[in-house]
Amino acid sequence: MKSTLSRRHFLHTTAAAGLGLSTLGLATRARAVSPNGKLRVLSIGVVGTIGEADRHAVASHPEVEITGLCDVDSNYLAKAAKEHPGAFTCSDYREAFAKHADKFDAVIVSVPDHSHAPILLTAMAHGKHVYGQKPLVHQLAELVMVEQALKARPTLVTQLGNQRMANPGRRAAVEILRQGQLGKAIEAYTWTGSPNKGQYFNYGKVFKENPNVPANLDYDLWLGPCAKMPFYDLLAPVKWRSWWEFGTNGLGDWGCHILDVIFFAYDELMSPVSVKTDCAEPAGKVFHVNPCKSTVVYNVSSDKFAGKTFPIHYYDTDQQPTLEQMRIPVPIKGGNMTVVVCEGGTLVLEADGRLKIWRDGKMEEGLRMPGLPAFPPLNHWHAWVDNCLGKKTELRTPFKDAVRITEAVLLTVKATRFPGQELLWDKSKLAFTNHAEATQSIIRRDYRAGFAPPPVV
Repeated sequence: MKSTLSRRHFLHTTAAAGLGLSTLGLATRARAVSPNGKLRVLSIGVVGTIGEADRHAVASHPEVEITGLCDVDSNYLAKAAKEHPGAFTCSDYREAFAKHADKFDAVIVSVPDHSHAPILLTAMAHGKHVYGQKPLVHQLAELVMVEQALKARPTLVTQLGNQRMANPGRRAAVEILRQGQLGKAIEAYTWTGSPNKGQYFNYGKVFKENPNVPANLDYDLWLGPCAKMPFYDLLAPVKWRSWWEFGTNGLGDWGCHILDVIFFAYDELMSPVSVKTDCAEPAGKVFHVNPCKSTVVYNVSSDKFAGKTFPIHYYDTDQQPTLEQMRIPVPIKGGNMTVVVCEGGTLVLEADGRLKIWRDGKMEEGLRMPGLPAFPPLNHWHAWVDNCLGKKTELRTPFKDAVRITEAVLLTVKATRFPGQELLWDKSKLAFTNHAEATQSIIRRDYRAGFAPPPVV
């Protein structure tokens, strides 16, 4: 399916974007809910690898109406349209905002990483609540764009797609660390089994040009903000995660799922001061590299921490720290883990929320720790809807926190271009203060005309 939105029409209907996000939002603010009292939702990326699950979960809320569907794959779009026959459909997200902005109040963004920021920032510019998949954005500079958008539109309800945070064990881990039940924090170790040889990765780094673009795929729209390039095997629609321009490989694939607890537990971890990633060779022009071991370091000045710095170590491809580093007596089985080492014990958390505490060589079940509040069932997607409708419930994770989590993730990913080198990071300057080449090459991208995020002033 090809886009029906002409460049001339798009530029005309979005000319207000040049005035900045705050001004555009005033001109195009949608109603809080539709006349029938339901939250009207536009789903962008309706099937893919996670879009269908997100759409179904949001649509299962009794006060939601899916009023719009957008996807660059005509097969996916047709499948979703059968489930929501009253919804408008389009292949170009820009058309949804230019022609149909009055038909929806909120947006699900479940597309490949490279298009996250242009779409979610367009949604925020139009005054729409946003549910965005992880990692929040693809470029470090886009984190600042999101922060500026949040300041311009503070009433919008935003949510990152780290649904595992709803598990009681993960919420309990936050409370245990916040309460200081294990004493002062020394460091954290996290790791993922990703990337692997499964369905989501071009694990063998196959680089074969294919002139036969699938008829159902509007490849030009799929490229979005990226420069035009030929179509390749093992790229779209699924294995883009391995490609530098489009995905964030294993570190980006899982980082927001296993680092989130640390940032909820420690508000002091605002922005790291350095990153160092070790891998056998630099990430190339086309593909990411693995296996990788990375460390981001935060300056801290709080009695919650044992020192003046707090390092977070993040490994991919099933690599693990030693038992001595984690201060536990037995090996850990699990491919996606979070371990926080404290002076009084070690917290060990699996992605699904199974939580163990090790103290003095003995293991305790984390959910049995004293002083924990009750953790009632929490539907991650419905919580976003409820908050959009004005019903204040526990929300994990709004974009203000997603920025902090994604910053750590992206630093580990981008630093693979400069393995073994400590890069000193200053977010306020969007610069690596000791490395001009890194500053120039791994912080931002040049957006293709017509696909840049709207300016924020």
